[in-house]
Amino acid sequence: MTQPSAPAPFDARAFLRTLTPLPGVYRMLDVEGQVLYVGKARNLKRRVASYFRKTVDSAKTRALVAQIAGVEVTVTHTEAEALLLEHTLIQRFRPRYNILLRDDKSYPYLLLTAHPYPRLLIHRGPRRAAGRYFGPYPSATAVRETLTLLQRVFRLRQCEDGFFAHRSRPCLQYQIRRCSGPCTEMIGRAEYAVDVADVVAFLEGRSGELIDALVARMEVAAGHWRYEEAAQLRDRIAMLRQVQERQYVSAAEGGDLDVVAVAIEGGAACVQVFFFREGRSLGNKPFYPRMPEEQTPGQVLSAFLVQYYLNHPPPAEILLSHEPDEAAVVAEALGERAGRKVQLSMRVRGERARWLEMANRNAALALAADIASRAGVRRRFEALQDALGLDAAIERMECFDISHTQGEATVASCVVFDGEGPRKSDYRRYNIEGITPGDDYAAMHQALTRRYTRLRDEDAPLPDLLFIDGGRGQLAQAEQVLAELGIDGVHLIGIAKGPDRRPGLEVLHLSGQDRPLTLPAESAALHLVQQIRDEAHRFAITGHRQRRAQARRTSTLEAIPGIGPRRRQLLLKQFGGLQQLARAGVEDIAGVAGISKALAQRIYDAFHPDG
Repeated sequence: MTQPSAPAPFDARAFLRTLTPLPGVYRMLDVEGQVLYVGKARNLKRRVASYFRKTVDSAKTRALVAQIAGVEVTVTHTEAEALLLEHTLIQRFRPRYNILLRDDKSYPYLLLTAHPYPRLLIHRGPRRAAGRYFGPYPSATAVRETLTLLQRVFRLRQCEDGFFAHRSRPCLQYQIRRCSGPCTEMIGRAEYAVDVADVVAFLEGRSGELIDALVARMEVAAGHWRYEEAAQLRDRIAMLRQVQERQYVSAAEGGDLDVVAVAIEGGAACVQVFFFREGRSLGNKPFYPRMPEEQTPGQVLSAFLVQYYLNHPPPAEILLSHEPDEAAVVAEALGERAGRKVQLSMRVRGERARWLEMANRNAALALAADIASRAGVRRRFEALQDALGLDAAIERMECFDISHTQGEATVASCVVFDGEGPRKSDYRRYNIEGITPGDDYAAMHQALTRRYTRLRDEDAPLPDLLFIDGGRGQLAQAEQVLAELGIDGVHLIGIAKGPDRRPGLEVLHLSGQDRPLTLPAESAALHLVQQIRDEAHRFAITGHRQRRAQARRTSTLEAIPGIGPRRRQLLLKQFGGLQQLARAGVEDIAGVAGISKALAQRIYDAFHPDG
């Protein structure tokens, strides 16, 4: 049985070298690609780097960092946009470490009540109260900051309706200029309605229009010598300008829209897609199409749009960074796929231009990081070539691992790495059958035979290096299989765990060599070996768990003729479970009410197929 092995640590230093100092959102992922944590930052590089300092006080942060296998980022224009996108992603992924930080499972809103003198308050939970809701906000801190700002600028009441109805004199909030005193008619209903309209404009993101209106009102007041009123309006304008943040991330005009941008450099391309549905951002995703040769942005976009949106429902409109080749044909094909017109837009203005610029920036940054990552992979390949003393460059590697639980649901995995890193489209799993449970050598022999018989028959590419997770015994199985199939030119290496199974102490057994090879713990070659071994282990154990869960959802009794739900339940109750029933003899089973001796024999045979 494969024992868990520690994954290769996330190379934070290399990642931080490629990270931008711009504002944005970062997503921390575990070895299975699940989102552990979503955070926002004014400076992505500085914020993410803070997690990887040598001294971290928070136990939660240390536990989080220990699980990080990758980090993804989305660059935004401002920290406010990052805050909104962070909220969207938290709702979408429900990351474990974000949930622990929240004081409530629901997100807060601002509620403007339906009242002649509306009240502005923070609201959580079901939206049953009459009024208008703004939000949701990603944190209580964010909504409190917004409410405090609005109280300072617009001075709407905060008191409950019962308190408001029975006031005879203004409260302390009026004295400290946080309320305009509508309860005692210190402000008229029409004037209060103007303040309410201004609050709505601000919360709808129309702060630019609001400032323009306030400037006009200030000039009118000054022109009529109402200097105190003009000064109040001036102060409002100054405060609004300090906090003016257009919410571009979530302002897709209430419709469905994708923003697609492409960046090309050095023969590599990145297509960045931002998804908006019903006016809300669902986040973004980079794609790295393989290009056989240098191509134009229009060619890349044309190929991407057809391949992607013919398998995914296209939105009503797609904003593009470049005009795709044969744009009219592409639009027609997507329209047929959607059953309605799909508009491709390239030359846009205003907010749409901002979204497109944001997608362009993310595509360029993601491509730069990907190129740097590929360069790092190539350096590791070269380091491994030197460590093994190989004459030819390593182009392709494969690694096998076996996973089972006490012989149950045995699964073998094969993962493939090339010069760009993991090649997941070539990964394969093999369900192992017909062997003695727990025989790892037989399982490895079967998996290798199935894999390389097919590659030989299809004349498919063979690996330069074949890694086996195990020692001399597993390596011997690989040698035997390749000899039987007449395959040569493949270097075989067994990866044996070191003392106490500690990472960094692995021993490499090379086929044809008596002495094992031990690489320094800081060696880039060893890091590559650990990476492919851990990826094979992850892929194997995931497949094993899926197969085991599927097997346990299906009882052996269900396949026996004459055993329905009632008899199955009765047998399990009588014997206390499936394992105890499997140990019972025919006479014991026949002793259960309703079970004949012939049926008891069929049940016994089902659990003992070999007699």
